[in-house]
Amino acid sequence: MSTLTQARPAPGNDAPSRLLSLPLALTFLAEFTSLTSFFLLLSVLPMLAAAAGASSSGAGLITGSLLLGTVIAEAAAATGIRRFGYRTTLAAGAVLLGAPALALLPRESQAVMMSVSFVRGLGFGLCGVTTGALTATLLPPGRRGEGLGLLGIVSGVPAVVALPAGVWLAGHHLAAAVAAMAAAAGLLPLTTIRWLPGRGNGRGGAHGIPAARTRRAPGAGLRLPLIFAACTIAAGVLDSFLPIAKGVPSSLSSAALLVSALTATLSRWQAGRHGDRYGHARLLIPALTVAALGMTAMVWLASPVLVFASMVLFGAGFGVIENATFALLIEQRPEASASTLWNFAYDAGYGGGPAVFGLFAARTGYPAAFALTGILVLAVIPAARRERRATASTLRRRGSARPGRR
Repeated sequence: MSTLTQARPAPGNDAPSRLLSLPLALTFLAEFTSLTSFFLLLSVLPMLAAAAGASSSGAGLITGSLLLGTVIAEAAAATGIRRFGYRTTLAAGAVLLGAPALALLPRESQAVMMSVSFVRGLGFGLCGVTTGALTATLLPPGRRGEGLGLLGIVSGVPAVVALPAGVWLAGHHLAAAVAAMAAAAGLLPLTTIRWLPGRGNGRGGAHGIPAARTRRAPGAGLRLPLIFAACTIAAGVLDSFLPIAKGVPSSLSSAALLVSALTATLSRWQAGRHGDRYGHARLLIPALTVAALGMTAMVWLASPVLVFASMVLFGAGFGVIENATFALLIEQRPEASASTLWNFAYDAGYGGGPAVFGLFAARTGYPAAFALTGILVLAVIPAARRERRATASTLRRRGSARPGRR
């Protein structure tokens, strides 16, 4: 048995903890519908703005408004959950995400689209943090990683289905239908509110030990968000620039991005199961290495085989990092705080990375800029090594208090 994570039941309790429950299933549903609402309009609004005569910078401001609202809401979500509870915070997020989409039906001016995007970003940020915190609250500690892996599958489907569906429908003059669908999907979590817990169960950190009592060195609490942000920067760079990289056919970039997303979803689920048994901190360095290898291999953009292989490698490493960092944050912090930090690292890295990458790519070209991004991922390996040591040290100190350890 590993010293890093105790996943087996105590003697005399051979039955594994039950993973799924009605509140957890409804939380997954809220996550799925809110992400569906988000992705349906994510690419459609910039596309409509460009079609109406907006410049590329004007179209970009729409996505920027969405990201700004998301980050603001994520920063405030944990406070909202503490003061008002899960139900109220999720209800507010659903209304802010879904209802503004209806304003797109009568008119599609750039000002309206920017305003709608900002308010929807607020709603999306509240929904994302709340569903993540709820999931952590409702999962049995010994199967938390596996449950987070299932959440990853639930959250991965809308990106694969809703994003291209919205673009296709809008391209066939059905933008109003996309807006109506986004509104309905965004508001759907309201129907699940009554069956969700109003407050957390007080379980806190790993194995029932309150996260607030975990002593960490100064600055240690930022290691995991930093590690995750390095990978989300790379993910944002690939999603934004691979389709426009010179020498990469659109069919190849689309297929490679799809396979990368599917690989990330699968590896996130497998990482959860493995981490529950052997420890999530052990996965950080191998996952960063694989993701960095995939990123740096993008220097060979002229080879379709290598581009495809690179995206598979990056997707595999990214999925593991997604799950491992979230699981470790939940072990160290209250659920709402952990979800806030994880979501903030995701959106800040994913949104900010492409902006900086564009400056480098203009000087170095895409292959070299992709390689520099891979080096950035490698640069956080020392932080991952310290995180693994700190986690092992903490669990050794707690080891004598754990039943069933052998």
